[in-house]
Amino acid sequence: MPSTPIGLYIHIPFCQTKCTYCNFNTYARLEGLIPEYVQALVKEVRLWGSDLDRTQVRSVFFGGGTPSWINADALAHIIDAANSAFQVLPDAEVTVEANPGDVNSDTLSRWREMGVNRISIGVQSFDDDLLKLLTRRHTSAEATRAVRLVKQAGFQSVSIDLMYGLPTQSMDTWRSTLDQALDLQSPHISMYALTVEEGTPMWNDVERGAIPQTDPDMAADMYVLAEERFGEAGYGHYEISNWALPGHECRHNLIYWRNEPFLGVGPGAHSYLGKERFWNIRSPADYVTRMSGPKSTDGATPVVEERKPLSEAEELSETLILQLRLDEGADPESLVHRFGEEAVRPHRETLSHFTGLGLLTESSGTYRLSSRGRLLSNELFVRLLAG
Repeated sequence: MPSTPIGLYIHIPFCQTKCTYCNFNTYARLEGLIPEYVQALVKEVRLWGSDLDRTQVRSVFFGGGTPSWINADALAHIIDAANSAFQVLPDAEVTVEANPGDVNSDTLSRWREMGVNRISIGVQSFDDDLLKLLTRRHTSAEATRAVRLVKQAGFQSVSIDLMYGLPTQSMDTWRSTLDQALDLQSPHISMYALTVEEGTPMWNDVERGAIPQTDPDMAADMYVLAEERFGEAGYGHYEISNWALPGHECRHNLIYWRNEPFLGVGPGAHSYLGKERFWNIRSPADYVTRMSGPKSTDGATPVVEERKPLSEAEELSETLILQLRLDEGADPESLVHRFGEEAVRPHRETLSHFTGLGLLTESSGTYRLSSRGRLLSNELFVRLLAG
């Protein structure tokens, strides 16, 4: 049993179309499976609610895929199941990821009625040519309209996703996207560099020269520019890839970054409970089939694919890495009582080494990434994992 309220992640693997760069566990043209999938998902939620004795839930996050692609009745059915299976706290953050083209006044009204209080909109860019390159199914005008509709509908917590380091993206087009994002005054902004994953259609296009490779130096310049612009506009850079106005940090994602317990349901969803990470099978069709059968003989839901108990060394490394992603930073001393000085000592040495290189700053025993450190954080994280 978790000792604190958990986060609940609910995976919706369906999309109207799948973008050429996407390597997530998402699928297009599977609409016929949605009714059976929703029933299977509800069953998994209820099984976990029983196994965890209706433990408290402090955040619910519908991710995907495109949660906004399924109808409001299906979403309401899933939320009702979560409220029945768990003690969803009255002030819980309930987020739905949405494609701009799916946002309309009627849908937003339904979402508010069912308890959704935060919308995350996949804008990616305010440049129509880049949206076409990414094979997004919305335009810049539709993205702007969606953000305004969400705010007009009374949602106080709104987030937009942006992408940088795109093929053919110039500093001028990036500067324009930042201008438009700031004009909309979305209280939360997430920003991710494009990673062209092997096996995706975009990877194949890059390999055959149909589109240029991304420029890592320009991507770094774009990140620095955004950092400056968001800071000037009053946004706190509370996590490497996330900015928020005061009080609008994503509470669900903070659970991940603080290495606190969460449960993921749906195909491919990951969980972290009882010092153990585990994840579900990826195929939506197999997920539906298995959920129609009995529970596993070991008491697990029938869709758990693999479990990985964490050693204390792994838990310590992960905790430090995740804390360093946050602006609140990492305090090794606070971990000594939990893991012991002998386990923490090598990490102290690594943190001191990278402080000397200017990738970290240290104040009153707390280490934080410097501006340069955010750009080179993976080098530090690899060392901490090895440490």
